Amino acid sequence: MRTGARLSLDLLLLLVMLAVALWLLGRMWSVVWPLVVGLLLTTLTWPPARFLRRRGWHPALAATTVTVAFLLVAAGVVALIAVPMASQTDELTDGVVEGIQRLRDWAAGPPLNIKDAQITSAVDAAMARVQDSVGSVVDTVATGVGTVVNGLVTAVLALFLMFFFLKDGPRFLPWLTRQLPGRLATDVPAVASLSWTTLGSFVRSQALVGLLDGVFIGIGLWILGVPLVLPLAVLTFVSAFVPIIGALFAGFVAVLIALVSNGLTDALIALAIIIVVQQLEGNVFQPIIQSRGLGLHAAVILLAVTLGGSLAGIVGSLLAVPVAALVAVVWTYVREQLSDPPQEPEAAEPGASA
Repeated sequence: MRTGARLSLDLLLLLVMLAVALWLLGRMWSVVWPLVVGLLLTTLTWPPARFLRRRGWHPALAATTVTVAFLLVAAGVVALIAVPMASQTDELTDGVVEGIQRLRDWAAGPPLNIKDAQITSAVDAAMARVQDSVGSVVDTVATGVGTVVNGLVTAVLALFLMFFFLKDGPRFLPWLTRQLPGRLATDVPAVASLSWTTLGSFVRSQALVGLLDGVFIGIGLWILGVPLVLPLAVLTFVSAFVPIIGALFAGFVAVLIALVSNGLTDALIALAIIIVVQQLEGNVFQPIIQSRGLGLHAAVILLAVTLGGSLAGIVGSLLAVPVAALVAVVWTYVREQLSDPPQEPEAAEPGASA
């Protein structure tokens, strides 16, 4: 009983410490979130920076070159998506109007038999409700503007942090070793190095999953003859880094373009292709690829994403896998340090019989 009570008290203290740590993390989230994004971007851009540094480039010059190249690539991706869509705006607009008219014609026939007067009254009722809730709409718009501004600030801070990480990152572990006392000077840098390797594996595996999504969905849309296949494939690849919402957004855009350009049948086929590919990605490709790169079982990854989404929404889903991998790194290191060294077999005495 005494041992059980002591263990329960220790567990309670650990839970209290965890709750306090999470509360502090929430209070400092405006600083922590750009730091996390900067680290993830650094894991993606560190290989070319390391290549330049090994070729004798100055760290500041290598970091500047890679940062500028990253911004150019990001701008090129945005242009690759936006320019073709802008060039076909008139065609897409006419297709949207035609699609809406088809939906009205379909709703007017059996089995719904909805008349134009009913549709008009429903639209009028919706407009009246919007007018009655102007205040809440304004608040929602203000909240959305605030979210966009916060996102821009986070992006700018993350880019600056990425530059400094690329420039001064290799000096961090030696500095950390000098600051820590005793055994911590060895353990903490070792865990930090392993965690860095794990984050790099996560980003590379996520990029590979996004590439598979973009290729397979792009091939399906190309077979159907849907326009803007390349921008849609690039959008699918980029959206793969944002769990749940990214896939829904990219799929919605692809289905909408298929609807307004090719008709309802091809739109339904495109929807089926997207659902099949995303189900394969979420339940087969992503767990297998990330389990190999991160050393986590596929079931652990699925449970981590589910738990992260239920606790912190989209951000929780985005960070669930790397956090689970970092926890596994720390646990493995602590277990290895606490385990007893292997016992060497004693040498047989001379003359002992076998």
